[in-house]
Amino acid sequence: MSDADLFKLYSQRILALAADIPLTDPLPEAPHRATRRAPLCGSTVSVALTLETGRISGFSQQVHACALGQASAAIFGAQVIGRSRDEVAGLRDQLAAMLKGGPVPAAPFDAYEVLTAARDYPNRHASILLVPEATLEALDAGSR
Repeated sequence: MSDADLFKLYSQRILALAADIPLTDPLPEAPHRATRRAPLCGSTVSVALTLETGRISGFSQQVHACALGQASAAIFGAQVIGRSRDEVAGLRDQLAAMLKGGPVPAAPFDAYEVLTAARDYPNRHASILLVPEATLEALDAGSR
């Protein structure tokens, strides 16, 4: 990867998001938990959450990922409270489609537009998808 490619991929906006990930305080009593790892790059995300009437009412994330995975966690964390499982699944599907050349996810997750430069780097896609996938895993594990 050339320096120009790295600069394009890790733009200042992505780095600013990565430096300001919300909802990182632990939720020790959260009944819904999951950890996901991207096997190609080793990025890891752990989430803990609480639900109220089928919607996420509390959320915590521990993110050990590249700047792209961190930026994704920042965008997701800013909008996750109040979302249902269907909304999180819809975002995950829209985000995966965006990374393959599709449109940017719908509002309130349209800030993912900043990660469209990652389309050309499929080895980074798993890191970007970690947070919504871990959240879905936590939601599904709690409903068993």
